[in-house]
Amino acid sequence: MSFETEGSLHKIFETQSKTDTFKTREFVIKHEGNYPQFIKFQLTQDRCDLIDNYKEGDTIKVSFDLRGREWNEKYFTNLNAWKIESAQAASPESNDGGSADFGPISEPAGSTAKDGSLSAEDFDDLPF
Repeated sequence: MSFETEGSLHKIFETQSKTDTFKTREFVIKHEGNYPQFIKFQLTQDRCDLIDNYKEGDTIKVSFDLRGREWNEKYFTNLNAWKIESAQAASPESNDGGSADFGPISEPAGSTAKDGSLSAEDFDDLPF
């Protein structure tokens, strides 16, 4: 399962070596609102350095997976981050739904009726 969220980078923790071959790093983002939420994410292995380009207070967009496991009848949930980018860079310049990418709709070729109605001749080239 892949998710995305944006927030203010609140805290960055140091990288921890769990074993000789496995390392993790955690960071916390803050969602503003009437009741601010502090959400902790985990980076693993070669992704531990993804947070190095940001500082506390930066607004970031985090792409993450939701992970869960059971151990001795105890359940653990991790938010495993795999991509971090600046929220300003992730947001499009304009939010017009992409309508600028499409041109205007033109009249169908061969339509010569003055009232704009279509005739059977207008559909002769359809494959069905």
